Amino acid sequence: MDKILSGIIGHAVGDALGVPVEFLSRKELNENPITEMTGFGTYNMPKGTWSDDTTMTLCLMDSLSKGLDYYDIMDKFALWLLEGEYTPFGEAFDVGNATNKAINRYIDKTKPLECGGITDQDNGNGALMRILPLCFYLFHKDMDETLRITREIAGLTHNHDRSHIACAIYVLIGKKILDGKNLHDSIEEGIYEINRIYENNREIDKYKRLSQKDFYKLKEEDIDSSGYVVSTLEASIWCLLNTKTYKEAVLKAVNLGLDTDTVGAVTGGLAGLYYGYEAIPKEWVNDLVKKDYIIEIAKRFAKKVKCSC
Repeated sequence: MDKILSGIIGHAVGDALGVPVEFLSRKELNENPITEMTGFGTYNMPKGTWSDDTTMTLCLMDSLSKGLDYYDIMDKFALWLLEGEYTPFGEAFDVGNATNKAINRYIDKTKPLECGGITDQDNGNGALMRILPLCFYLFHKDMDETLRITREIAGLTHNHDRSHIACAIYVLIGKKILDGKNLHDSIEEGIYEINRIYENNREIDKYKRLSQKDFYKLKEEDIDSSGYVVSTLEASIWCLLNTKTYKEAVLKAVNLGLDTDTVGAVTGGLAGLYYGYEAIPKEWVNDLVKKDYIIEIAKRFAKKVKCSC
């Protein structure tokens, strides 16, 4: 339970730190950086409000608590979109275009595994931002099953190999952290293994910068923090490799600007896993809207997963 709580709360806190400043430029944030949890701003929401990143993660966790059922996952996504379930204040906001289209395809009776977009334009970060629970759910699964289930769950909304690869890298890094490896080794080994598996798939070329030994040495101006899935994964890994605490990692991520909530959440999930629950500033955890609700869903999920990590 401790690791699950560390990851999920780490994810939610990173998300909430970024919500008030989403779409602000790096220049604007350099002039007035985020140093603590704030409120209002972009969406005029109170301090501690989390976005679709955490909502969809909660949907996935809650569904997996009963086993793997793609219809049930999509049902929960639809409840969020149509009725505001799994949200801080009973209303969906900040919904990505590809995600919105995929859920509406499901509402219109498309089968779950056929809902996700399949074009180059369907490679936003909407699958990556909610994939964290699979690190736990798939912890004891072999590589083939890990890749298959990751691909299918990502594909519910983003059914393009580029998005599948990003999610696979993230899940594999998470599993290696849970297995006790240090952060740098987890990142290096996860990227190496996915490169080897996808070596004959041209989409792996999109991730070639991550394979460079000196990737972490790239300057901040070379890191894109937009909502493009490759950029979000690169930005998050760059932040993790260039910091030494949970707090440093998520603040670096959010202050990159643009898609601040998702880069914050994706970074925060792995940082929470690695540094642990106690490393997340208590005041930030206490600021989370409906914190107890998030913990309740995490506990249900933990009972199902029984992850010995």
